[in-house]
Amino acid sequence: MEAHVPFLIVGLGNPGREFKLTRHNIGFMVIDQLCKDHQIRLSRMQSKALVGSSILAGHKTILAKPYTYMNLSGNSVGGLMNFYKVGLANLIVVHDDLDLPLGTLRLRPDGGSGGQRGLASIIERLGTDKFARLRLGIGRPPGRMDPADYVLTRFSASEWQTVLLVLEQAAAAVGEFLEFGLETAMNRFNGRIEGGD
Repeated sequence: MEAHVPFLIVGLGNPGREFKLTRHNIGFMVIDQLCKDHQIRLSRMQSKALVGSSILAGHKTILAKPYTYMNLSGNSVGGLMNFYKVGLANLIVVHDDLDLPLGTLRLRPDGGSGGQRGLASIIERLGTDKFARLRLGIGRPPGRMDPADYVLTRFSASEWQTVLLVLEQAAAAVGEFLEFGLETAMNRFNGRIEGGD
């Protein structure tokens, strides 16, 4: 990773008040956490994303929330990568994952979408799955609930303590990725959060 090449940190979610604190928007929440931790404002719309930038760990870093709705996220990410000349090694996508329990973080260097439509859109647009992603567990739907409905539910009051820990750890994992690279971040952060459910 070259110091002068910018990084792009993308959190996936859906725009709109009705989606704000839903499970599917945990990627947006991580971007908000990074903004809070580093006093960054998402102050402009670019490539159909809400964008802000700063110097983090010595690198120019762009934070982005695609506002295309989840299943068109690739349009936004592709546009931002082209504009800022971001290489695949300097991209990380933060998203929810149904297959991991709440309180679990998993950084990966590549792989399929696992049914996550935003990730599928990005893979399709970029023509490759060879980019880092930070998967945040949201758990499986209860009973026979449709996963498409479940991801649009809000976290329960009893889950919020774990969610807040996840957001802190996810933001720290992104910082580790920026400063020391993906492998170091994976070794330190992959797994269940202590203090989580």
